Amino acid sequence: MAKRNKIIYWVATALLAIGMLQSGIFAVLRTKQWVDLVTSLGYPVYFLTILGTWKILGVIAILVLRFKLLKEWAYAGFFFAMTGALASHLAIGDHELKGILGPVFQTLFIILSWYFRPADRKIVFN
Repeated sequence: MAKRNKIIYWVATALLAIGMLQSGIFAVLRTKQWVDLVTSLGYPVYFLTILGTWKILGVIAILVLRFKLLKEWAYAGFFFAMTGALASHLAIGDHELKGILGPVFQTLFIILSWYFRPADRKIVFN
């Protein structure tokens, strides 16, 4: 069972990291697609730089750093960002799968990655 959990962790973490890194880079670069997306949701364009930077740093924290508390914050930040994105789409009446599937799947990857992470990546409270 430990091998299965490891596979689930690494697949979910890889998909999470790829999605967050890609969207973070596009956000920082302020590509037309991302500018159009955030403005249609009612957010200012400068929000892209903030969110994109935090996404890139969050990927680094989850994949590289040994600081367990920082990893927890990165997972929490990703969860808040993706559930916030989903809520934003729904709040403006965007019920199309195109706008909803990304945040839903990323939230699923966040939960799976967090839940199945190895013991040496977890904070243990006594």
